[in-house]
Formats: sequence, C-alpha cells, structure tokens
Amino acid sequence: MTRFSAAHLGRLLTALSMLLFAVMDATSKVLVRDYPVSEALWIRYMIFTLFTLALAWPHGIRRVAHSAKPWLQGTRALLSVVESATFVIAFRYLPLADTHAVAASSPLMVVALSAPVLGERIGLHRWLSVLAAFAGVLLIIRPGFGHVSWPLFIPLLGAFLWAVYQIMVRFLARDDRPETTLLWSAAVGLVTISLVAPWEFRLPDARGWALLTAVGVLGSLAHYALIQALDFAEAGAVQPYAYTLLVWAALLGWLVFGDVPGPWTILGACIVVLSGLYAWARA
Repeated sequence: MTRFSAAHLGRLLTALSMLLFAVMDATSKVLVRDYPVSEALWIRYMIFTLFTLALAWPHGIRRVAHSAKPWLQGTRALLSVVESATFVIAFRYLPLADTHAVAASSPLMVVALSAPVLGERIGLHRWLSVLAAFAGVLLIIRPGFGHVSWPLFIPLLGAFLWAVYQIMVRFLARDDRPETTLLWSAAVGLVTISLVAPWEFRLPDARGWALLTAVGVLGSLAHYALIQALDFAEAGAVQPYAYTLLVWAALLGWLVFGDVPGPWTILGACIVVLSGLYAWARA
C-alpha cells in the first residue's frame, strides 16, 4: 500500500470511527435512563475485552499482549479512562454545549503536539483545514460563555488528555501492532472500572442486555477503527475528520430523538465536511 492510499484509508477509518462513536452515544443516551453509567461502562469494557481477545487469539494472546513499551501502553490505557471520567465531572458543572466547545480544541492540540513529539510535518493547508473545521464546530454548538470560570478548565483538561492519548497511540504504532494497543486498552479499562461498577450494578432485563451489548460492540469497533486509522496515517492528518463526530451526532439526534438541526447546525456541518475534503485534496 502506498503512502498516499494508506493516508486516505486512515482518514476513512477515522470518519467511520466517529460514526460508530456517535451511534454508541445515541444508544447510551437511551440506556442510561434506566442503568448507572458505571454499569454501562463495565459491560462495555467486558465486551471490549472479549473482542480484543478474539482478535488476539489466532496470533497468540501472550504474543499480542507483549509490548515494546509496556509502561507507556499502560499509561495510555489508564489515561483513556481518566479522560472519560474528566468529561463526566465536567458535565456536572457545565452545560453540554459549553463542554463540547472546549473539548473541540482537542484536534488543534493534536496538530500542535504532533510536530514536536512525533516529528510530523504540519503544513499550512493542514492548519487551515483544522481551523476551518473548528469554526464549523463552533457554529454547530454556538457556545455562550458569559464569563470564564474555573469549571471551564475541566473539559480543557479532558481535551488535552484526549489529544495526548492520540499522540501516544501514534507513537506506540511505531513498535506495537494495533491489536496490542487495543488489548491493553480493554484490559486496563476493565480492571479500572471493575473497582467501581459492581457496587452500582442493576440486573438488566432483555432490552437492557441488548442495549448494553450494542454499546460494547460499537465501542469496540470504534476504538479498533481509530487505532487502525492512526496506524495508517499521521495523527495531524486525520484530525479534520474527527470533527465529523458532531455531524453524525446531529443526524442521529434528528433520526432517533426527533431533534431537528437548525440552520446554524447545518451551516457548521457543511463547513466541517468541506474542510475535511479540502484536507484530503491537499494531502
């Protein structure tokens, strides 16, 4: 596979990953009406672990689990759990739109970090595409900050942790296979969540099991697609496509929950898509 085709595949996998994350979030929105968040995460990580073990089995689980940088793998996996918890805390203090407005700065952080940490070349066109997509995101969420207060630093921390996570995935891809990174993510996440979830567990009914299973499968596929994307393409190159998560979320909100996107949302979505196409054309 040439570098050109590999880079384009990385971008496609990123967009697919964002779609899967959006479907997972829509399913979770229905699920958490009746079940604790920790329980949903616990089942999700259980299925995630089974998924990664199935991928690793043909190659030998011990062989796949072996990492050239185990401490870095463990830190990255734990970082993912902490990042998720950080955003949950942010939702306690801030409106959803304001939280996402701050979190949308994460792709810019990835681009900024990919140059000094990974040694990737960040050209003018890539910077312009990311900034244009960020402007589109702001149009979609239209944050209305009255004044800057300390809770705004919580999602900012979460955005930074998510950016560092993606940089670490790209760095580890130089030595570890994607299945290794996936297995560490699942195992560390499951162990961490298992310290909390059993105390809040509520026995699901048939519908609950179906939703919990769907969330676990979607999350597993989404993480696998994202890790594969960062294996094929540079971290900075795929960032404009990470913004498509909000496009998918707007569409699912309309189709599933009847939330009709307003004109600003449609305009912002168009800018996000066009910025991604621009980055693709100029790559």
